[in-house]
Amino acid sequence: MTSFKGKIVWITGASSGIGEALVKTLAKEGALLVLSSRREEELRRVQQSCGLTDDTSLILPLDLENLDDTNRLIQCVISRFGAVDILINNGGVSQRSFAKDTPLQVDRRLMEVDYFGPVALTKSVLPFMIRRKQGQIVVISSVSGKFGFFLRSSYSSAKHALHGFFESLRMELFEDNIEVLLVCPGRISTNISINALTADGKQYNRMSAGQAQGMSAALCAKKIIHAMRQRKQEVIIGSAKEVFAVKLKRFFPVFFSSMIRKQKIE
Repeated sequence: MTSFKGKIVWITGASSGIGEALVKTLAKEGALLVLSSRREEELRRVQQSCGLTDDTSLILPLDLENLDDTNRLIQCVISRFGAVDILINNGGVSQRSFAKDTPLQVDRRLMEVDYFGPVALTKSVLPFMIRRKQGQIVVISSVSGKFGFFLRSSYSSAKHALHGFFESLRMELFEDNIEVLLVCPGRISTNISINALTADGKQYNRMSAGQAQGMSAALCAKKIIHAMRQRKQEVIIGSAKEVFAVKLKRFFPVFFSSMIRKQKIE
């Protein structure tokens, strides 16, 4: 894929962070965009700030935790643009609580938003992509989908689950010419820690130091789009240290465990 001009791209979590940065970049490339998140007013802010109009974009609010109306959502997109060329499953919520302190209902909430939401939305889009024998599904996972970390037990579980589902789906859709890209960002400078869930299900409301010093969302979006162009199956986006950590976990798991336990908890 050399150009996104005229491509119909559906982005969840489009109201801030990586999602907003993806909207800005793809808008400049002439893509037709479907913007989704819970906050309609923020979606309209992003639409306006990116120079999008009601002719070149569709505001489609949704809640990944309560995604019971996927048929209505996909019909809205199809009625407007006729197809979905690319689905970017970016929406999600992080966690800041120890497993021993976290009630099962909070664990379930994280799984609903971070795993079942993207899966449900993907399944609603698949029939239309399969019919056309083309499409691309992009899933924003995390380096936490490669290894667990303090305070991230259920968040990491959901991200691991995404890998299992979408790697299987990639194989199943090969003959249908539908590509699946798994993106594993490290620390990106967004509000993800501020919006993270604590043990009582409330927002953490603090910017983690590591998060604040992370890669910009704009650069992350640029790297994601480059991976999409290159038709990659998976990409790790982060500092050299984060990329090294993923490789260390794969080849030297015992040594990795001893090292990761020494990292600052935040």
